[in-house]
Amino acid sequence: MSSAQALSGAPLAGTGAAPRLAALPPSGRPEIVRETGHAHGATVVEKPLSVAERLYNQAWLRKVVILVLLAGIWEAYGRYLDNDLLFPTFTATVEAFFRGIADGTLPARAWSSLKVLLMGYAAGVALATLLTGVAIASRIGTDLLETLTSMFNPLPAIALLPLALIWFGLGNGSLIFVLVHSVTWAIALNTHSGFLSVSRTLKMVGRNYGLSGPRLIGKILIPAAFPSILTGLKVGWAFAWRTLIAAELVFGVSSGAGGLGWFIFENKNMLDIPNVFAGLLTVILIGLVVENLIFQTIERRTVQRWGMQA
Repeated sequence: MSSAQALSGAPLAGTGAAPRLAALPPSGRPEIVRETGHAHGATVVEKPLSVAERLYNQAWLRKVVILVLLAGIWEAYGRYLDNDLLFPTFTATVEAFFRGIADGTLPARAWSSLKVLLMGYAAGVALATLLTGVAIASRIGTDLLETLTSMFNPLPAIALLPLALIWFGLGNGSLIFVLVHSVTWAIALNTHSGFLSVSRTLKMVGRNYGLSGPRLIGKILIPAAFPSILTGLKVGWAFAWRTLIAAELVFGVSSGAGGLGWFIFENKNMLDIPNVFAGLLTVILIGLVVENLIFQTIERRTVQRWGMQA
């Protein structure tokens, strides 16, 4: 019997019996159960976030929670010690802080420190820019920057304060001198490293567009190296702020007007420890404002906007 005859059901020659049709297998495998999406609803492709998840995704809210927890620990430890001369509570510190704000003492002292800080920071940024430009322009400039940073970067700025007092006296000049030292090397190192990390491909693209000299630096090198430059600016700010408070603690009054460091030192001598902590709290708050408002705004408008964040 041919296969065609078996499938068509034609009778076999020489037999009177009708052939039995071959059973064709059903389409598909019966052991596999396929269910359509309509039986149990459509498949969820995008699930909306809950309120708790949306709140958790807010960076500022997470930081606020951390600050609240730290304040709670501070308050609990202060109440446990029950000794304002040793460690005042958070509420006592906040009361002293608002008293200082109300009578104008803390704003005046903070502004006195910030004025000197801005002058020293600007001078340090200018010097770091000059050194980095010379280092990028020539090999001798690179050797000069590497030699100077190896010599002076490990040297604490506060160690230069005795010399600054001899050279510039009790005035803003001494503070600005130590601030320039603390700012320059961190910014110069990070900026130079950022320029060196720019790929040759980007430089070649800039040259293919006819860019050279300052135009190449402004349109190619600075945007590509800006994450490192911004890191240097942050580190330089932190070094400058710490150096200024330490310098004011050492010799205090500058041209007849003391800053936050002198405010802390004065109240320590009078054993007014809540005011000491209020001065420290002011230093911390200024640091938080600069970091989370100024530098993060710059980062959002530059590094994140250009898609260069890690």
